[in-house]
Amino acid sequence: MIGATRVKKIFTNPVMVILFAILCNALWGSAYPAIKIGYALFNITDNVFDKLLFAGVRFVLAGLMVLIVSIFVYKKPPVLKKETVPYVGAMAILYTALQYVFFYVGLSNTTGTNGSIVNSTQTFLAVILAHFIYKDDKLNVYKVIGSIIGFMGVLTVTASGGNAHFSVHGEGFILIAAACFVLGSVISKKATQNDLPMSVTGYNLLFGGIILVVVGICGGGALQDAGVSGALNILYLAFLSAAAFTIWTMLLTYNPVSKISIYNFIIPVSGTILSAIFLGEDIRDIRYVISLALVCMGIVIVNKFGQKA
Repeated sequence: MIGATRVKKIFTNPVMVILFAILCNALWGSAYPAIKIGYALFNITDNVFDKLLFAGVRFVLAGLMVLIVSIFVYKKPPVLKKETVPYVGAMAILYTALQYVFFYVGLSNTTGTNGSIVNSTQTFLAVILAHFIYKDDKLNVYKVIGSIIGFMGVLTVTASGGNAHFSVHGEGFILIAAACFVLGSVISKKATQNDLPMSVTGYNLLFGGIILVVVGICGGGALQDAGVSGALNILYLAFLSAAAFTIWTMLLTYNPVSKISIYNFIIPVSGTILSAIFLGEDIRDIRYVISLALVCMGIVIVNKFGQKA
């Protein structure tokens, strides 16, 4: 049995915080090529409901994984407190269902590289939202400069040959998904003040996944038999969601946001590198180098120097 005190000790240890933050964001970065590989394996093309069913199955499995593990960690059933249920319900709708409706559809209309970089705007959206929610997390000159530099990185990767290259159903939907993630994070932080982080995470993923499955099936979505490769792809996506969301929720629960959010720069970096390795995407274009550099620079300025001003 690992008690709540032991869990807190683990997730506040400086070395463990660094390792967990790196692992969490690297896992999220790997989702970009993994999802596109899944589309190919299950022969998912333009049918939105196929994509939602695919996402739903992933999150239902992820939620079950987290809840089962929580039983072994805390040695008791993962029962939510009455006051936490509304927050988890809101998270399931916003943090999981709506976020991934836009994320999955958006990713199918852009490259894994573009998707991972554009989605990094969630860091800057969080900075802006925090200004209006938290009294001790106001905007300052460093945060403004860092946000501008980061958005310049996003604009750089969506420019091709001097012409704007921005698809509403591609990069646009991924921006909306990033906004849903930020709003969901605010709700998540509130929910874990009253309940165990693993219970909150597990039910968020499970209920959100069920919503996606129901919508997908009602819309006529279906998944073809993709054999062992397809099963392994779904299981990996479920695992990375279970692990990443649990780790991130734990880190947010026991540490200041500014202390861990600096590691978000790993998402576009790992997403870009892994998309090149597994999808064969060409990242030799100087735009990608400049974009990644600007995005990472912006995140570091916001989270490192912005907290000291």
